[in-house]
Amino acid sequence: MSNQAPVFQLLDEDQDNCALSLSGDWVQGFEHTPFAELQAQLLQHRPHALTADGAALTNWDSVLMAFLLQCHNFCISQDITFNTRNMPEGIVKLLEVATAVKPHEQSEEQQKPWWQSLNPVELMHKVTRDITESLAFIGEVAIAFVRLLAGKANTRFTDIRDFCYQAGPNAFGIISLTSVLVGMILAYLGAAQLQQFGAQVYVANLVVIGMLREMGVLMTAVVMAGRTGAAYAAQLGTMQTNEEIDAITTMGISPIEFLVMPRMLALIAVMPLLVIYANLLGIIGGGIVAGGMGISPLQYITQSQSAFAISHIMVGLIKSVVFAVLIAIAGCRSGINSGRSSAAVGQAATEAVVTAIVYLIVADAAINILFQQLGI
Repeated sequence: MSNQAPVFQLLDEDQDNCALSLSGDWVQGFEHTPFAELQAQLLQHRPHALTADGAALTNWDSVLMAFLLQCHNFCISQDITFNTRNMPEGIVKLLEVATAVKPHEQSEEQQKPWWQSLNPVELMHKVTRDITESLAFIGEVAIAFVRLLAGKANTRFTDIRDFCYQAGPNAFGIISLTSVLVGMILAYLGAAQLQQFGAQVYVANLVVIGMLREMGVLMTAVVMAGRTGAAYAAQLGTMQTNEEIDAITTMGISPIEFLVMPRMLALIAVMPLLVIYANLLGIIGGGIVAGGMGISPLQYITQSQSAFAISHIMVGLIKSVVFAVLIAIAGCRSGINSGRSSAAVGQAATEAVVTAIVYLIVADAAINILFQQLGI
């Protein structure tokens, strides 16, 4: 049997209805008239209904299916009723599956201009919704933690070990760079003022206290929020897209216990160690600047020892644990609540970083006020 080129012809059945006659071999390797020509004919006739007739078809594959789907979508957009007749059974079933779900339409909320989102009422609703979701997530995490202490949680300690490696040793490079530079910046800022009084030797006190109580833990937390918090959101968001979280839930396993708790516990375990490491490198960075101002290494070490106090270290370590919990909550909540598309995963990662940094700033201010009232 000789092959025939695929052909379509638009016929008028009556005043309001048209028939689309399809003939030939609608298979790969044969070119057919572009769909744009049929689109132009339909716009010219403007029928109320279009019926695709496959009585003259010989062979078909996905080429015909793609063409019919284009016809269906165009008819829907133009309020034209689309029907088929004399079509192969496979085409009818495939078309039913392909058109079972309506195309995604952008919601009115997404189509609003950006300035309308500044409405105080809408902002208040959004803030209230975010706070409610955060509190609900924190409650689920608390329940999972209690179950973990009772030995009933579906949390694997091998996962905690793997996430410790991901959040710890793999972060040494960026933590080292930022810590040394922050220590040098603190020393430069202090030297600019202390040199006016001939008290540049107290740069060591400024660097030690600043790194131990504030800058070491805060800069480490910001780096971990951008690195580990975003990674948690992207990992869980991708699992949400692939419906892996739904599968875990279907098996009767809590995603909070199985996915969130290992990440949170790993970050809690690693953050204090990273903060101690960052403090040490920050003090070394300040010593480099102090050496440039004529302060001998012995003087710098002596002044550092005089400023050193266990209370300063404890303040930084307490902050590190609190910050680790907040970073894990921000990253995991954004990932768990992510949409099911690549764009949603990216948005979840961005939201995780922004939310974590806001959490860190608010928590840091609150902890500082609390310790000041306690005299620590």
